[in-house]
Amino acid sequence: MKLTYGATVFSAAALVHGHGYLTIPSSRTRLGSEAGLDSCPECTILEPVSAWPDLNVAPVGRSGVCGYNARVSIDYNQPSASWGNSVVATYSPGQVVDVQWCVDHNGDHGGMFTYRICQNQTLVDKFTTPGYLPTDAEKQAAEDCFEAGTLPCTDVSGQSCGYNPDCQQGQACWRNDWFTCNAFQADSRRACEGVDNAPLGSCFTTIAGGYTVTKKIKIPNYLSSHTLLSFKWNSFQTGQIYLSCADIAITGGSTTPSSATTLATSTRASTSTSTASSATASCVAASSVAVTFNEKVATVFGDTIKVVGSIPALGNWSPSSAIALSSSQYTSSNPLWSTAITLPAGTTFQYKFIKVSSGGAVTWESDPNRSYTVPSTCGTTALSETSWR
Repeated sequence: MKLTYGATVFSAAALVHGHGYLTIPSSRTRLGSEAGLDSCPECTILEPVSAWPDLNVAPVGRSGVCGYNARVSIDYNQPSASWGNSVVATYSPGQVVDVQWCVDHNGDHGGMFTYRICQNQTLVDKFTTPGYLPTDAEKQAAEDCFEAGTLPCTDVSGQSCGYNPDCQQGQACWRNDWFTCNAFQADSRRACEGVDNAPLGSCFTTIAGGYTVTKKIKIPNYLSSHTLLSFKWNSFQTGQIYLSCADIAITGGSTTPSSATTLATSTRASTSTSTASSATASCVAASSVAVTFNEKVATVFGDTIKVVGSIPALGNWSPSSAIALSSSQYTSSNPLWSTAITLPAGTTFQYKFIKVSSGGAVTWESDPNRSYTVPSTCGTTALSETSWR
């Protein structure tokens, strides 16, 4: 029997404490539910893990970037007849789009959530090849790439990008590139329910009815006929993470698809160990390369560091079109802001970093302009780490 999206269904599954999944664009999890294969789409959970306060510390294991639902033994990282073989939405580079997920009334654990796109097409192809189940190593390599491909809340002009009230300044969760739910114990509009303040039943869950959670993201300057938009929600209350993905295409615009493997590597750390994962591939030459901008600058609450430059991809010197850097690696001892932007190989440009306050005031670096030429090489190219001047 096909489930009707938007209905509220109560079942014996109420004994399960959770949860949430991506609904717009239609995730593989939603498609599994609508096909009648997944009796609890909100139950695709990675647990038990350290979900808080370090949002990136937990390895994904078999959950991968698309989620594994142990309740119904479905691995959404593997394409099937009902999902993964075709795209559900097509966007263009730089487009601002609405995205939405659904949180269950009984499983609203608060916390923070994010949307990500990995620009390593060779790696993503492992998740879009019909019938192929990625290995755990490939799943983790993809997670590292998707972490590096976070679509910052701050990329969308006018969008409120605050800090989570359940996180303390100095903790790893103190970042405004991810989206945040309200205070878990708020008297009204609590936790993730409070993002939209939507009525119960505004989205489908099988446990206790759901609430929509809506935000906007900016599609990166990247082209792919079939890639993935990954959703990740880290719970504040419980040691659980929820992962789901949607098959999308990014077409049009002036960006040239990359013949290189754009490699994104991140480091996950715990109190006792520190590991790093990466994926590599070879190519002859790159038509576009992911260039990483790193800037060390101490900031105060509400500040955002952006990069602006002489080419359209960097806003043509317009602060309103500048690209926001992520503070995900920022610490008091290492105030690093960073972002990766895919640019055509051989492009020469000038650029500067700017600081944008919470009130919108813009402070420019001092002269002279910085300059760079994008090489025609494989993999991620990182600019030398610089400091504010």
